[in-house]
Amino acid sequence: MSTEPEPAHEDTAAAVDAGPETPGATSGPAPGAAGAADEGGAGASDGTVRTASSPAADADPGSLGREVDGEDGESSGEASGESSGETPGGQPEGAGAEGDATPAQVSEAEAELAAQRLERERIARRKAEKQGPIEAGAKLSGTAADLLAAVRAVESGEKPAATVFAEPAPAPRRAAPEPARPPRPVAAERAAGPVGPTPEAVQAVRRVLAEGGAPEALAPQAAALLGEGAEDALRADPWRLLRVGGVRPEQADGFARALLGAACGPDDERRGRAVTVWLLEQAALAGHTALELPLLTAALAQRGVPDPDAAVQSALAEGEALAFQDALEEPGARPASAPGGSGTAAGADGPGGAEAAEEEDEERPVRVLIGLERFALAEESLADGLARLVNSTPKQDGSAADWERAADAARGAAADLVRAVAGHGLVLHTGGEASLAEPAALLRAARALGLRAWAAAPGVLGRDRFSALAGGAPSAPGTPDPGGPPAPEDSDSAGPAPAVTVAGLLAGTEGPGRDADGALDLDLLVVLDAPHLDVEAGALLVESLPDGARLVLAGDPSVLWSVGPGRVFADLLAARICPQVASRLPDPGPLGELVSGIGIGELGQVEAPGKEVVIVPVRDAGEAVHRTVQLVADSVPRAIGVPAEDTQVITPGHGGAVGTRALNAALKQRLNPGPGRFGGFDPGDRVVHSPVPGRVLPGRVVTADADGLHLSCAGEDVVVPPELVERTVRHGWALTAHQAMGGRWPAVVVVLPGDAVRALSRPWIYTAFGRAARHLSVVQGVEQALPRAVAEVPAKPRTTRLPVLLAPQVPTD
Repeated sequence: MSTEPEPAHEDTAAAVDAGPETPGATSGPAPGAAGAADEGGAGASDGTVRTASSPAADADPGSLGREVDGEDGESSGEASGESSGETPGGQPEGAGAEGDATPAQVSEAEAELAAQRLERERIARRKAEKQGPIEAGAKLSGTAADLLAAVRAVESGEKPAATVFAEPAPAPRRAAPEPARPPRPVAAERAAGPVGPTPEAVQAVRRVLAEGGAPEALAPQAAALLGEGAEDALRADPWRLLRVGGVRPEQADGFARALLGAACGPDDERRGRAVTVWLLEQAALAGHTALELPLLTAALAQRGVPDPDAAVQSALAEGEALAFQDALEEPGARPASAPGGSGTAAGADGPGGAEAAEEEDEERPVRVLIGLERFALAEESLADGLARLVNSTPKQDGSAADWERAADAARGAAADLVRAVAGHGLVLHTGGEASLAEPAALLRAARALGLRAWAAAPGVLGRDRFSALAGGAPSAPGTPDPGGPPAPEDSDSAGPAPAVTVAGLLAGTEGPGRDADGALDLDLLVVLDAPHLDVEAGALLVESLPDGARLVLAGDPSVLWSVGPGRVFADLLAARICPQVASRLPDPGPLGELVSGIGIGELGQVEAPGKEVVIVPVRDAGEAVHRTVQLVADSVPRAIGVPAEDTQVITPGHGGAVGTRALNAALKQRLNPGPGRFGGFDPGDRVVHSPVPGRVLPGRVVTADADGLHLSCAGEDVVVPPELVERTVRHGWALTAHQAMGGRWPAVVVVLPGDAVRALSRPWIYTAFGRAARHLSVVQGVEQALPRAVAEVPAKPRTTRLPVLLAPQVPTD
């Protein structure tokens, strides 16, 4: 939830990792050495995070070595050499037991990944169909196809016109949907997970790795990624090892030297191509969907690639990256030429359009972007899906008078939201914690009109928080009190609004399931905590919506952005292609006043007669840990009345003396001491489970046996196999702000040690402080760096193409 300090100035592209770690990336094991640990699957980095940041027009290679905290990584500033993607013992993420055969039962994570893979394939097929030539009539269906067939029949003399075009009997009208929701359909049979590499293939790769001095623990993951013939592929191109999570260029260079000997050199075309792709992957982990060409070539030069332009050309020629030319609005900017051709994507010009595109490029300035095909397809598919929603007429469920009566029954901005949804396929809703009551009112009104309406949140914490607010019980026993405003008085009139997770909705394990055409079986979808939505999840969602459906994206624009690449919600707000409804409900009390001030860049003092806000100054790391444990175990329960199990600790990073590891160890010793006989865990331990990267499920340890570690997560019993415990389960008394996104607890203790200055930004502080419902304690040793970060350090810019892709949808009047 996963799963970035931010520079004080705004760079147009700050992305490429040039240091020991990158947000969400792994600090892979050097050949012959073990690596470090994945933390929580949230894409969070434990040690120092370095990214390249440079102005688009004049990339400064010297800027590529700055230490920053990636938004999906939240480094604590210590160069601990730890990051997500590897097990604490040095085994990279995805490296399981050797030669794992296809499991007899498919896990939830595998089912989710398989469903997402099938959806991506469908998106790719749609893109290919759009780019290919269209045979006359080949794309028609329904009435249009029937009319074309009739015309051809008349032209050929096969049938007389009178018989062909006789007026058909009117089709029966579709019955109006029933107000009561039909029984939930049985979830489709889970797709089989990918067949793992054979033991022989893993053993062959292991021999190559040993020959090159690389850790043999990489063998299962390398065999799975490179597929059949992985051994030969590594011998032919040793730099393919960079595709394995956690491996860095200098480590791949050592592996290549051991295998190729004198034939290995920095000017090798294979090396330049592999490093280009690796840099683009690091940029994606830092939140960018593409990199500007000057920044990419500067980073390649810093990585010792003698001819960066040739390396980019090679990656484009091999289809491992795509080039784009996006028009610039700034006057006077010089036009550039995209490697491999002109147009929106290299080699993608339509028939007869190349010359026109070249002439247009000569007349207006452009920026050249290089990106991975995976994210380019996702962003273009997302833009296409959003345009379809904006330009389509929503299905007419209920008359205009019915919608108006529903709006009149709502209050404040909730009425505006109902009216906007009545006539538009896409609506944006913004507001703080109190504003959640408005999407809840919308869902109740829509369901009363007979619509199949659902809410989806990126994570379990957001789902359960909204369910509790809307009048339903949280999914998991002991789920933290949402702490938000009480549900409206009529909240039970139409039953609690159904809420699911985005991942569960797409995988078919939660929500309404899919109809016969493969679209989600719903009429209205409200996506909560929308700033946490990345381009891939966003593309899968909009592509899955049926024609005539309505989509509402709701969230607080001041919180941290998504762990994955893109800034979907922020880009849509800036594009102004659809109605935007801003909530007028202020967050109540001293905490609401404090967080609202942070949102506009002001950290002021607030009156807290009930000790709603307490500042605890500390001098060093040891005192910070001691005071944190004291607050959670003694002071907050005694003075505020909130027990330790309902108090959440939030800190900037995982590593260091006051990271999540150190704090969780100290809190476990005080709150649930034990020998950690189950892989470091004991029954009753508070944990977070990450079945796939980017998903964080809070829970508690129940027991353990030969099958694995038994957890209770979000009301479900989860069994984590022994070989996955070390990689996917972490203690959860202390979390990073990204892991805590979507959640809200009665009491929160935010820990800001002196070395956390680089990690602080306005969105980070806003997100961390905003997790508290009744009480906030701030253990801080950063002194004046805290108000300075609130006033001067906004969100780190991300390079995305969504604004350009949405530009044709902007109204001209």
